[in-house]
Amino acid sequence: MALPKITTFLMFNGQAEEAIHTYIDAFEDAEILTLEKYTEADEAPAGYVQHSIFRLKDQFFMAIDNVNGGVPVEMNPAMSLYVNVDSSEEMERLFNHLKKEGAILMPVTEMPPFKAFAWIQDKYGVNFQLAFLEE
Repeated sequence: MALPKITTFLMFNGQAEEAIHTYIDAFEDAEILTLEKYTEADEAPAGYVQHSIFRLKDQFFMAIDNVNGGVPVEMNPAMSLYVNVDSSEEMERLFNHLKKEGAILMPVTEMPPFKAFAWIQDKYGVNFQLAFLEE
């Protein structure tokens, strides 16, 4: 597996595996390529994600759980994943899936040049901008 020279890397506060599965379920063309967890033999909490690579559409991501001494990481809207969706159905599906227990920063709205645009912070803190030009 050849990864791009620059890949998005996400750190979660103990929810990496859950977040990855949420994204795999939300996106139709998605897969987990690797998912390694800490074991009882490690100093980090057993079951936390040590390293993972997954793919959404044609984009690769890496993810881990935060094991840095209990200092939680926080994500904010200054950094977001910008997703060009292919249809109004995909827009609706992703919006409804990703908003669960998260925050809607901008509801689905027409915003030229987009037929539909939305901005969501999911329950893990990851920000998604969803954009649909036209069918």
